[in-house]
Amino acid sequence: MKERRIVMFNQVSADGFFSDLEGRVDWAVGDPELQRRAVAGMPNTDCMLFGRRTYQQFAAFWPHALHELNRAGPHGEDKHDPGFVAMTRWLNETRKLVFSKTLDTASWQNSELERELSVPRILALKREPGKDMLIFGSGSLVSQLSEQGLIDEYRFVVSPLLLGSGKTLLGDLSRRIPLSLVAAEPFASGSVLLTYAPAARNS
Repeated sequence: MKERRIVMFNQVSADGFFSDLEGRVDWAVGDPELQRRAVAGMPNTDCMLFGRRTYQQFAAFWPHALHELNRAGPHGEDKHDPGFVAMTRWLNETRKLVFSKTLDTASWQNSELERELSVPRILALKREPGKDMLIFGSGSLVSQLSEQGLIDEYRFVVSPLLLGSGKTLLGDLSRRIPLSLVAAEPFASGSVLLTYAPAARNS
């Protein structure tokens, strides 16, 4: 049986930051085509993995995302856009695993709390029947899984914008991890979707 893959998806600025110093991501350049691309890929994923901080940010917004339609989405999206509506429903309905030793509860719909992030647990998840597992944000989790060679694909949406300062996604990595380019897809907004796989798997 084929193992499930772990896929990381994050938006970053052209100078390499994935949030500003306050943790905001409202600077990311929106693109309806990119939104449609993300929606088209949803059937390939049936589980999300989160670290505590990103989980709490998502859980504070997405359960109520369609309630205030006059406010833009976290990346400036139009909440009336069918793609945004589909993404909201998918995020709420899909299984979510949050890895945290300090979180008391994980009350967002279809969430499960995992106290320990261990290689055996991740390997067990990869052997379960199912589809891809997706990671949004969660820099510490991405770093830890990357250290163990457990991420199968990295997808970076590079926004045409320089933040100047902010938080890096993989600041906790202790070693270099060579990557191989799988695809580079430009969008009308100037954003580029870069897809990489660990180089060792392609050698």
